[in-house]
Amino acid sequence: MSTSKIVTSALFAALSLGAIDQAMAQDKGAKEKCYGIAKAGANDCANLTGTHSCAGQASADKDVADWRYVPKGSCKAEGGLSSEEARAKLKK
Repeated sequence: MSTSKIVTSALFAALSLGAIDQAMAQDKGAKEKCYGIAKAGANDCANLTGTHSCAGQASADKDVADWRYVPKGSCKAEGGLSSEEARAKLKK
């Protein structure tokens, strides 16, 4: 493989990664965290209680402390809670 093809491939790969990061950032902006709707093993990140810190570690369906991203404005329709509502429910 010629040097110019290697350089071109590397440049294309670097530019592609930048486009992917930008698309992910835009996508995240159109979403919100929705608590209490994640199924076991299907949460998006750490929970409110601190018992786990990674995606996919929810141990029960619809645990109030676990969340997943949903399209902005659709959380209530899915039966979910905002962060404040989930924290208040956990305090009870």
